[in-house]
Amino acid sequence: MKDEPTLGVVIVDDEAPARLLLREYLAGEPDCRLVAECANGFEAVRAVHELKPDLLLLDIQMPKLDGFEVLDVLGGEAPAVVFVTAHDEHALRAFEVHAVDYLLKPVSPERFSEAMARARERRRRSEAAPIRQLAAAARPPGARLERVVVRDGARVHVIPIDKLDYAEAQDDYVRLVAQGAKHLKQQTLGELEAALDSRRFVRIHRSYLLNIERLARIELYAKDSRIAILHDGTKLPLSRAGYARVQELL
Repeated sequence: MKDEPTLGVVIVDDEAPARLLLREYLAGEPDCRLVAECANGFEAVRAVHELKPDLLLLDIQMPKLDGFEVLDVLGGEAPAVVFVTAHDEHALRAFEVHAVDYLLKPVSPERFSEAMARARERRRRSEAAPIRQLAAAARPPGARLERVVVRDGARVHVIPIDKLDYAEAQDDYVRLVAQGAKHLKQQTLGELEAALDSRRFVRIHRSYLLNIERLARIELYAKDSRIAILHDGTKLPLSRAGYARVQELL
């Protein structure tokens, strides 16, 4: 008797021909089942949240929400990943270290089968996907975030860096404040700081990271104590080290 499929797979690619090819290849893998096809990153986040697949066949270059941002949003909920890409040599080095596998377009049936074999082996070993390390390693040297993606259930908020006012540490989360809206993201303040442009965002306190363009003035609060006042009137604590960093930027 033929075994039931055991590996639930979601295909994510904004190009219909690419999805069709992967679907045809997947049909030839007897112990796999296609649980969803997604034409963009937003659909992918929703599919993972609702269907809990074992594996993502994930395109990287997609409009609105790219493959790295999908994983950033999913965080610990992300399943194992096989990337599908047309280029990006730096990213490929990261895939070799952190991802199950990567497939270069055009994908051959032989390479697809090899990638699926690796996915099965990883599942047998019950290895977790190091999602945050992968996304960080794949970022080109010197590149900084241009937007932050935040998940709220099955919804995804995209915050352009220009709109971000400040971030506040909340244990293993950061609270992002952008034009009056507040979002909670599972990430440390240190991780966010490392991904942002240090010429624009400054650590003014162990718990606060400030967009320097939002700073209106600095006032004495008590003896040897200062506060940062933003253009909208928000008051944030300013440590001695933070004050020195602000002075360097002004």
